[in-house]
Amino acid sequence: MPTPEAEAREKIDAQLVAAGWRVQDLASLNLSAGPGVAVCEVHTQGGFADYVLFVDGKALGVLEAKRGGTTLSGVAEQSARYTATRRWIPQRWADPLPFTYESNGVETHFRDQRDPDSRSRPLFAFHRPEHLRELVQQDSASPARATLRARLRDLPTGHPLVTEPLRECQVHAIRNLETSLAENRPRSLLQMATGSGKTFTAVTQSYRLIKYAGARRILFLVDRGNLGRQTITEFQQFTTPDDGRKFTDLYNVQMLGPSGVDPVCSVTVSTIQRLYSQLMNNDLDEEADEHSGYELDGTGGGRREALPVRYNEKLPIETFDFIIVDECHRSIYNLWRQVLEYFDAFLIGLTATPSKATLGFFNRNLVTEYPHVQAVADGVNVGYDIYRIKTRITEGGTELGAGFDYQKRDRLTREKRWAVQDQDETVAPAQLDRSVVVPDQIRTVIKTFRDKLFTDLFPDRPARAEAAGQPHPWVPKTLIFAKDDSHAEDIVHIVREEFGKGNDFCKKVTYKAGSKPEEIIKAFRTAPEFRIAVTVDMIATGTDIKPLECLLFLRDVRSQVYFEQMKGRGTRTIDPNTLATVTPDAGNKARFVIVDAVGVTESDKTDSRPLERKPTIPFDKLLLQVAMGDRDADTLTSLANRLARLDRSLSEEDRAELHATGGISLARLASDLLRATDPDLIREQSLPPGAPEDAEPAAEDLKQTALSLANEATAPIATNPAFRQLLEKKRRNTEVTIDHHSGDEVLATGYDEERARQIVTSWRRFLDDNQDEITALQILYNRPHARRHLTYEEIRALSEAIGRPPYHLAPAEVWKAYERLEGLTRGPGQPDPARVLTNLITLVRHTIDPEHSPLAPFPELVEQRFQTWLAQQGERFTDAQRHWLEVIKNYMALNGAFATENQAAYLESWESVDSDEGVPLAVAKRVFGEDPKGIIEELNEVLVA
Repeated sequence: MPTPEAEAREKIDAQLVAAGWRVQDLASLNLSAGPGVAVCEVHTQGGFADYVLFVDGKALGVLEAKRGGTTLSGVAEQSARYTATRRWIPQRWADPLPFTYESNGVETHFRDQRDPDSRSRPLFAFHRPEHLRELVQQDSASPARATLRARLRDLPTGHPLVTEPLRECQVHAIRNLETSLAENRPRSLLQMATGSGKTFTAVTQSYRLIKYAGARRILFLVDRGNLGRQTITEFQQFTTPDDGRKFTDLYNVQMLGPSGVDPVCSVTVSTIQRLYSQLMNNDLDEEADEHSGYELDGTGGGRREALPVRYNEKLPIETFDFIIVDECHRSIYNLWRQVLEYFDAFLIGLTATPSKATLGFFNRNLVTEYPHVQAVADGVNVGYDIYRIKTRITEGGTELGAGFDYQKRDRLTREKRWAVQDQDETVAPAQLDRSVVVPDQIRTVIKTFRDKLFTDLFPDRPARAEAAGQPHPWVPKTLIFAKDDSHAEDIVHIVREEFGKGNDFCKKVTYKAGSKPEEIIKAFRTAPEFRIAVTVDMIATGTDIKPLECLLFLRDVRSQVYFEQMKGRGTRTIDPNTLATVTPDAGNKARFVIVDAVGVTESDKTDSRPLERKPTIPFDKLLLQVAMGDRDADTLTSLANRLARLDRSLSEEDRAELHATGGISLARLASDLLRATDPDLIREQSLPPGAPEDAEPAAEDLKQTALSLANEATAPIATNPAFRQLLEKKRRNTEVTIDHHSGDEVLATGYDEERARQIVTSWRRFLDDNQDEITALQILYNRPHARRHLTYEEIRALSEAIGRPPYHLAPAEVWKAYERLEGLTRGPGQPDPARVLTNLITLVRHTIDPEHSPLAPFPELVEQRFQTWLAQQGERFTDAQRHWLEVIKNYMALNGAFATENQAAYLESWESVDSDEGVPLAVAKRVFGEDPKGIIEELNEVLVA
């Protein structure tokens, strides 16, 4: 029986051979046998090395082998001793040898001793010889830049970032990320709000990593195929900041295809499922590449294990230097995590909505936080209002009456027939638009949306349209979320009918829409006649459609992260002139509206765990695999997911029929399947009674217990063909009942005042908690009494404090919440008051004393007070002096006050005064005949105090 050391050597030898190495002992030494030769038991100055690695006949590294289970952190010093070879090995790339490996056959560590503060890192497998040759030859004339990590350390200071045309949040993200990389942190996470330019930030960073850090290849992972094509466009349009050429003029960018990774491509864009299929040499269903991970979510629960990964010489571990994961579903960090960990690469995550799983995967190394509330405060995003539509059938379901004729529609062919209902049937809300369609329920929601569009949702549009000479206001660009493709089809036809418009007005954007999805999305983004798009998930995440002003939810969503992603479709800002090309009467996009017709904003949300492991395998084939003896954990969890989904869409009559045939409820069956894959339960049942808590069962016992649990859980399916057939029939439910008899009615409409009250409550709590801590609040609460005016910096600090935990508020949201609760409306053409930072002064004062401090824009109040004061001055000022009083007043309106407390602050304020008439203070002194400081102090009292 081989010793543990011998077993480890066998595994190590096999891994070396897989990576292209020839394994030899000294007796059979032939350094010309291949580009890489691993020679066993070679004498060095530090002793006998288990393996010395030769490339092109010259030594460049050592490998120390240990028995299975040995921890490797303390072995690195031993390996390092063996790298001194001057007296023993005449042909070498460097002395000491640069590379060390330690392995026990299961774990492998690697270190490049040339790295600054070099440290070992875990690897999935060994590098190929060609890669080590490339590494040892890099920048040999400049030892300080000889390795990637050395170049990364130099990047932040050696190559300062060109900040144009980056936003402040993008500059902050890149600088912090480069600091993290310079510190050799293997994983970094960037949180940036939707619409703040995550992809542009990543493209900018990719350019810097390739040009200045010498990155060979970067992998850019996206959530869906169409987002990958959108990312390719971002790279193609990126203009380099130094010489003005396009990114793709300098570096090749590819979408990963069947032919694999092009070695001359600097950037490869792919979905995780396509990358996995290539790693495992499997074919990928093209449609599966277009489905978001969010749509593959299950019902939650169950412990997840990563998908198995094996070494692939076509995609060696060194294929990529960096992997950028852009807004991918949380399953990428559990189900797919070994795909990411396979590569010897830095991992960079981009997200607007980090989950606990995401933060955990990136070692909680959150290098930048730019949440939605801060983006709204900065004018990068717009906030939103929630408008609720409740109808009787949506809220309570309906009844199918016995003896009535109902239309039946085939799910696959959509062929229709009429049939008599043989018994009364209760239809729950969850069944609507799945097994039963009530056209009037959809119609009632759409009619209500249409009728409230220009009275409640966008009341300023009729006046805008009239002012622009338009006969009718334009329907704002609207995205409707449907439950599935069939539901989307019904919605499209009803929208066209109720709005009295043609095909161009409303279109479906799903995988079965007919035209290429990218073409439909492009048309929705730019075509004025295309006003309403109906989708399931194709543009629920990532897709950039800036003119969107309205999201109508006709489906519920249980995942909080997915819901945040869907909401993000409306947050993007857009230049008013650009918006006018598709919506001429829109003016400025200051907010968007969520129209909630199903209670999606009220339902409980979880950070749900996706269970689907085999999304491309049909339900009937999963059932057949179980019947034929498949007890694989992936099969069981995927089947549990499908059964739980099916159970939610069934009527009570369906459930009773299935229970009678199978002897078990679908909920119980799904639960049993999940339990059969639970490692804790398997371990517990593998131990004999009375075993110690820390006892570990034998591997064979674990295997037998897992099989026993799986056999027991699958028995109702494996042993009952009639049950399998009925399950498939119910899943297909080949016909959908069309209930034309039931009429729906509106129960309630209106904005969500509860959310507004919650925002105002949080705002008041913020003021109470911080009135003695934040300078701006001390002054506004008249503490200290000696100062009554705020500086711009103090107002800015207040704005930033509002957005931080635990409050997470944006002044724009607080202002709109007060407007909602107090019934205030903005007139046509009136700018959004929340965009002016000094309106925080009004907001705080209104909260402190609502009776004497109206909620009106601060510049507006300043203007009113100024005109009153100016009328009282009579002939005191000349026309030229009145002009400069206007200039000073405008500065105060936008900055809170004019600093006069000390001369330095006073002069600095004058430097910021907007005037093209020369040096502002010098001109003002000449016009007033003296320094106008006294008048400014008077205006501070009159206009601001």
